[in-house]
Amino acid sequence: MPNKIDEYINKQASPQKETCQALRALINKTFPGIKEEMKWGVPAYADGKFYIVALKDHVNLGFSKDGLTKEDEKLFDGGGKAMKHIEVASVAGIDEKRIVELLKLVDKRAKGVIVYEI
Repeated sequence: MPNKIDEYINKQASPQKETCQALRALINKTFPGIKEEMKWGVPAYADGKFYIVALKDHVNLGFSKDGLTKEDEKLFDGGGKAMKHIEVASVAGIDEKRIVELLKLVDKRAKGVIVYEI
């Protein structure tokens, strides 16, 4: 039975749908058993440490800024006061090594729940 995250991803146009699926799989592979939920209307992970949002021509993978240094923040493409993100245009544009490194960095630096120990 599909859940809300499946519904969100499945309603996206291509290539955002496939990109969301691949990013979701990468997050779950990096942090087996990570908490997934709908938050802010998009799939979120580890109580909001990470999120995926499909936009018109790409997908953003968002990261909490909690605990990040100014140097750490330069590793991301953009973001706001509480979150940073990277833009992913397609499955082919997924830099798995970079994304795993960013996921683990944010997990290590973020306050609160530790979902994975480096």
